[in-house]
Amino acid sequence: MRLRALLDTDALGLKLLGGEEELDRTVRGVMTTDLRDPSRYLSGGELVLTGLAWRRDAADSEPFVRILVQAGVAALAAGEAELGEVPDDLVVACARHRLPLFAVHESVAFATITEHVVRQVSGERAGDLAAVVDRHRRMMTAGPAGGGPDVVLDLLGSDLDLRAWLLSPTGRLIAGPKVNGPALPAQTCAELAAEHLAAGRTPRRGPHRVTVGGTTYSLFPIRSGGHRPAVPGPGRAPQPARDVRETMLSDWVLAVEADASDWPEERLDLLHGVTQLIAVERDRRDAARTVRRRLAQEVLELVQTGAPPAEIAARLRVAAPVLLPGLGAAPHWQVVVARVEWEGRDIEAGPVTQSLLEEILVDPLSTGPEPSDRIAVAHLGDEAVALVPLPAVTTEHDGSQSGILADALLAAVRGPLSAGLDDDGRLTLGVSAAVHSAEGLRGALEEARHARRVAAARPGRVCAAGHQELAPHVLPLPFARDDGRRAFPARLLDPLRDYDRRHRAELIPTLEAFLDCDGSWTRCATRLHLHVNTLRYRVGRIEQLTGRDLSRLEDKLDFFLALRMS
Repeated sequence: MRLRALLDTDALGLKLLGGEEELDRTVRGVMTTDLRDPSRYLSGGELVLTGLAWRRDAADSEPFVRILVQAGVAALAAGEAELGEVPDDLVVACARHRLPLFAVHESVAFATITEHVVRQVSGERAGDLAAVVDRHRRMMTAGPAGGGPDVVLDLLGSDLDLRAWLLSPTGRLIAGPKVNGPALPAQTCAELAAEHLAAGRTPRRGPHRVTVGGTTYSLFPIRSGGHRPAVPGPGRAPQPARDVRETMLSDWVLAVEADASDWPEERLDLLHGVTQLIAVERDRRDAARTVRRRLAQEVLELVQTGAPPAEIAARLRVAAPVLLPGLGAAPHWQVVVARVEWEGRDIEAGPVTQSLLEEILVDPLSTGPEPSDRIAVAHLGDEAVALVPLPAVTTEHDGSQSGILADALLAAVRGPLSAGLDDDGRLTLGVSAAVHSAEGLRGALEEARHARRVAAARPGRVCAAGHQELAPHVLPLPFARDDGRRAFPARLLDPLRDYDRRHRAELIPTLEAFLDCDGSWTRCATRLHLHVNTLRYRVGRIEQLTGRDLSRLEDKLDFFLALRMS
C-alpha cells in the first residue's frame, strides 16, 4: 500500500508534517518502537510508530531519523500523547533526510494503525491475502497453542502453493510443512544454511536466490529481537550500525522452494510479514531459555570465583528442577566452552556465541519436542560456557567414557558454520571430561578452556578438542601451557582434596602411598597402618570421585603425573 492511502484514511486521523513529495512510497510493514536504535528489527519499507519515549532532548532527533533512513523505512508516525505535539527538531530532521512524518492524535491507538496496515499491506491474490496474514498472526501470537511455525508453513503451502522450511544457522530443520511433500534432506538443509550464512556477509538484502541439488530456493532471514542493540547513555552519541557478524551466526532462515526474484511486491510483502511472525516464535523460545541461562550464569560464576563446593552444590540443588528434568538428583556433568573470534574486528562475541552453542548442543542433547530443554549456557566475557548435565552412568568406572565428544559435536555443523565464518572468523570449542560432583566443576571448567585453546592452535575455521587430548601422556608436558598444566591436576585431584577437607578421609595421602607401592594392597596397607579392607574402601572412593580405575596403567600414570604437577 502507498503512504498516500494512509493519509486518506479518515479513521486513522493522521496529520502530515512533512514529506508530501514522498507519499507514493510503498509500505511493506509496520513496527512500533521507542528504542533509540531500532535498526536490528527493521528490514526496510516499514511505517515506524513511536511514542517519542526515546527523545530526551532536541539532539536525539537527528541520529534517530538517520538510523531509520539508513534502514530504509517508508515513513515515521509520532504520537502526540507523550509531549502534546511532535517537537520541531524531529520535523526538521525528517525534512532534512526526506523522511515522511505523520502526527498521530492521542485519541488514536497505535494498534488501530497496525491492524489497518496488516490488513492492507498484502493486497489481493485469489481472495484477500490480508486474511492469510491475519490467520498467520493469530496462529503465532497464540503461542504454543496456535501451533507455532509449522502451522504457518502449512498455511503457506495450502494458501499460496509455496513449500517452505525453517532452518537454524547450523542447518537443523526447525519446522517444515507436514501436508505438502516430503521432509527436506539433512544434506540439503546443511547446504541451504551454508548459503544463507555466506549470503548474509554480503550487503545485499534478502531474499537470496540459491540453487541446491538442481532446485531453486529463496532464503529469507529471520531477524529475531533477542540480541538487542546497544542504547547510548545520556550525553553519548548513538552507537554505529552493528556489524552483521554480531548476529548472523544465530539468525534463523526461511527457505522457500521458489525463485522470488520475479515476485510481485504483494507476495514479497507477505513473505516478509511471515518472517516477522516467525521472529515472534524465535523470541518466545529464547525467552524460555532465560531461566536456564541465568542459573548457568550463577553456577559458573561461583565455580570461576572459587566458591566452596558446598555452596556450588547447594546452588545446583536449587537449579535441579530446571536443569535436570528426568535425570534424577545426582547426574554427572560436562563443561563445554566455545568462542567466536573475528580477525581485525572488535566485536562483542559473547551473546552470539552463547546462542550458537545452544544450537550446536541441540542434537546431542535432544530429548523431546522442545529440543533445548536441557541446555544451560552462560557467557563469561567473550566465551560461551555450557553446563551439561548427563545421566549418571550405571557402571563403576565408565565416567571417562560418558557424555559428548568434541569431534562429534561439530561434525554436522562444520560445513554451514565454515561458510558463515569465511576467511576472517573462527569458532573454537573445548569439552571437559565428565565429573561426578560439584567439587570437580572448577577443574572441568579449566580443562574445557584449555581444550578450546588446543583447538585454537589447529588450522581451520571450526575446530574442537576434548579432554582426552590434554592428559600429559597425550600432550607432552614440555609443550603444555601453564594453564593446561594447572587444569589437568585440578580436575583430577580437586574432588579428592575437597572430600578430604570435609571428611578428613586422607584420600590424597592414600593415593600417593598406593602409587608408591606399585598398587600392592598388602604393602600399602602396612605402610599406612590400615586394614586391607579399609584401604580398598578408600581406593574405591578415589575411583568413584574421579571416574578413574586404579587397576589401569593409563589412569595410574595420570594420577602420578597429576600429583607431581600439583
